[in-house]
Amino acid sequence: MSSSALTFKNVPAEDLEKAIEIETQGFPPDEAATLEAFRLRQSLAGDLFLGAYIDHQLAGYVCSTLSPDVSLTHESMAKHVPDSSSICIHSVCVSPAYRGHGVGLKLLREYIARLETARREKSAPFERILLITHDNLRPFYEKAGFEWLGLSAVVHGSQPWYEMRIILGLSPPPSAQQQMFQALQRPSNRNPAPHLLSSFPGGVSEVSWIESDILVNKFDLLCPRSDCGSVILKRGVAKLAEATSVQLEPANHPNNPLLPALPEPPAVTQWWLVTPSAMEFENIGFSRAVESLGEKMKLLACAEYDLGPVGWCKEGGTEFWLACSRVGYRT
Repeated sequence: MSSSALTFKNVPAEDLEKAIEIETQGFPPDEAATLEAFRLRQSLAGDLFLGAYIDHQLAGYVCSTLSPDVSLTHESMAKHVPDSSSICIHSVCVSPAYRGHGVGLKLLREYIARLETARREKSAPFERILLITHDNLRPFYEKAGFEWLGLSAVVHGSQPWYEMRIILGLSPPPSAQQQMFQALQRPSNRNPAPHLLSSFPGGVSEVSWIESDILVNKFDLLCPRSDCGSVILKRGVAKLAEATSVQLEPANHPNNPLLPALPEPPAVTQWWLVTPSAMEFENIGFSRAVESLGEKMKLLACAEYDLGPVGWCKEGGTEFWLACSRVGYRT
């Protein structure tokens, strides 16, 4: 997907059925909104219902209502109070067909920029953006600028929710001259381009070495996307392991070319095993729990671009498995 193909506009009423289709694909039944709720939000707060479009097709959206409350509650999210100071985000969702391309993060940053502009140029009363999320999405929202506030009192579905917030207008927008200076000072690439495992003639033998009698990752493990390069794991943290392959994508699902197909289970493949907690990672995102062979598991992805799955873990487990062929290496 080229960046020029991605555009943003407020979601019209005729696109709400597509939006609810994306919603039900992105949320479990006990969390997903209804078409009636979408129609109400779009009619009352259409300027807060922003869509990401690819080739004129809705690929994702973010929708909100307004409240005078400074924290999210059932009451503040149940009604829309015009001309209020708090933007209450109800959902941020991207179609499965476009995940892994950074659409969600670009959409959310565009949304925040528009709210800042509305506050600054139109004297809108906006002071803050509020949302609740599950803990696995914390890195994603932090990259968009949200701060973590802790456990929310809202109960909706079976999983706990955590509140996050952005305070608008904390710093003035940079001038054109400042923006030019910042661009000149910015390095051409934030991180060096990752090397894929396929580029090493010796395979895993070239990207591992022995420490304390075990084979560990010789290099930092990166997002395999060349224009990302986010560090997923620092060198020496993961143990090289050969274990049974896992079906990470649905059957007949086309693979992202950056994510080589894994052998069909029960064949053995090579993994980077990370223990004992997710705190070992520098940057990782988790899916909601999915069923696989009778067990609940979560899929791992680059939190910067939502590119994955690059690995998996059991729900609530202490072992995290990264496919050696699906991560990049910083040599």
